[in-house]
Amino acid sequence: MTDDPQFLPGVPAQAVLSALRRSPGNELASGKFASPESSAALAANAFGWFLDRPGQLPPLPDVPMGQPEQLEVEAEMHFPWRGGRHPWLDAAITTPTTLVGVESKRYEPFRPQKSVTFSEAFDSRDWGTGMQPFTRLRRALVAGQASFQALNAAQLVKHAYGLRHQAVKRGRGAVLVYLYAEPATWASGKPVDPARITLHRAEVARFAKAIHGADVTFCALRWSDLVAQWAKTPALAPHAAAITAQFGRL
Repeated sequence: MTDDPQFLPGVPAQAVLSALRRSPGNELASGKFASPESSAALAANAFGWFLDRPGQLPPLPDVPMGQPEQLEVEAEMHFPWRGGRHPWLDAAITTPTTLVGVESKRYEPFRPQKSVTFSEAFDSRDWGTGMQPFTRLRRALVAGQASFQALNAAQLVKHAYGLRHQAVKRGRGAVLVYLYAEPATWASGKPVDPARITLHRAEVARFAKAIHGADVTFCALRWSDLVAQWAKTPALAPHAAAITAQFGRL
């Protein structure tokens, strides 16, 4: 892909492009960002609008976080070791008390999931009693005692570890927000399987129950509810309308 993508009005294009080029997802060069089903394009446009105005971002619905002070898109949450791959979240929001990591999904839950893999480094680290719910789930995933078909549970566990490490370094609590869409159709117009949507909802609830009480608070949030919140906020209503016009029902 040689031409830079077009962003929604008010989104600082160069700042978002710089963030995308730093991340290892290769979204721009591969052309994935230009796909009509791109989750990265949705997240970058929606949250990128706030890069220069983080104070205008309301606390996310039902997320314990406080008023945003800083926002990043494509934010790395480095593990407490060198080398290897580290988690990259679609957005990171910093408040006076909390580091909020946002993992966004659009069509991914309705495609085949990748296999579960964790490096040996995870077992070599004492994550503390507050992360035991995530550690128990990680071990159950590796042993095949827990499985998810629509939810990428392994990715969320890794995000939680990285987010917790960075939150401690910054002297804040940690919240992991799973922001997901429930589109009625694929970009081709073919219906998304309703059974897959139902399965995904059930697995989100099962994941939340499994890691309840951990040092990283897990919050599941629908894109439709977030955009609805913004639509009711006068200063954000045009941005919410632009998101809907560009990305359709979420």
